[in-house]
Amino acid sequence: MQQTEELEFKPDLQEAKRYWRAFWAHEIIDRPCIHITAPKDGPRPEQSPFYMEGSDGNFDEPVERLVEYHAHTYWGGDAIPNYCPSFGPDQFSAFLGADLEFLSPNRGTSWSVPFVENWEDALPLSIDPENEWWGRMLEFVKRIAEATVGKMIVAHLDLHTNIDALSAIRGPQQLCEDLLDCPDLVDRAMQSVRSLFAPAYDAIYEAGDMARRGSMCWIPTYGEGKVLTLQCDFCCMIGPAMFRRFILPALEEEAAFLDHSIYHYDGPDALVHLDDILGIEAIGAIQWVPGAGNRPFIEWMDLLKKIQEAGKAVWVACSPSEIPVYHRELRPELVFYTSHAKTRKEADDTVEWLRKNT
Repeated sequence: MQQTEELEFKPDLQEAKRYWRAFWAHEIIDRPCIHITAPKDGPRPEQSPFYMEGSDGNFDEPVERLVEYHAHTYWGGDAIPNYCPSFGPDQFSAFLGADLEFLSPNRGTSWSVPFVENWEDALPLSIDPENEWWGRMLEFVKRIAEATVGKMIVAHLDLHTNIDALSAIRGPQQLCEDLLDCPDLVDRAMQSVRSLFAPAYDAIYEAGDMARRGSMCWIPTYGEGKVLTLQCDFCCMIGPAMFRRFILPALEEEAAFLDHSIYHYDGPDALVHLDDILGIEAIGAIQWVPGAGNRPFIEWMDLLKKIQEAGKAVWVACSPSEIPVYHRELRPELVFYTSHAKTRKEADDTVEWLRKNT
């Protein structure tokens, strides 16, 4: 097994690694896995790095600020200091050739500009080594990795791959029409975009020195080896038959490539595909997000239990005071908590409470 370097911001790294290994094995040591942070005493930076900083090519300021901010954070329980760079949710489509438009000068969010007029002319898809967004991201990841040696790790990207990438470069309405009008062409497009997942993942993995340090994703799960959040937001727009033809094989392939994966499950409209997703053996955990306007997370306990009954772990983000509610209901070997405490003492007390009550 690889030897992860010691981290200044996480002196108990080796202990945390024990709990992450148990989590991915769906085993229990003496408590569930928990990522819990708190501010350290004393002055701290007023602002962590903004979402999508670095997308303008300015790396120095955000890199300096992220190191300082993470140094002033207490990483309790199994929380491992990390930073996930991002140029926005559609950054993978930008690597394929789409342009990105930003909400404001402070970025805020971004979206891709579809460029595919017809699939015949666009295929095969590729990532040009000279692509501006691809080159900028690789350089940003390398700069973060160099600046954080012995302090923290670089988390892998939020990669909206498979059919989400096709939707971003074609447009969701046009892609829906293509699924009906020219499904064989969409099959070819899916084969093409699927072939790019592994090389794109590996390039970022290498740039971030993740083979040596371990890897994380935007959901703060840590693993020795290749870790990533998988998802398919487009799936809420199609039925089970199309899902099984166009999307399920891609998700199975992505999960099998990774050492550990957690699936980002977004909104009730996508639940029609739950059994298929739970059937992907290589997916180890599910992050359920109810979505705006729906019942709050805590009212989805039956769904969380169903996910656990299928042998998958669940992600629970909540306050320290809410943890006992979930702990009474959920299997401790199939859950990990993400929480933020007001003080280091509250963080440590929360971890100890889990240990005493498991």
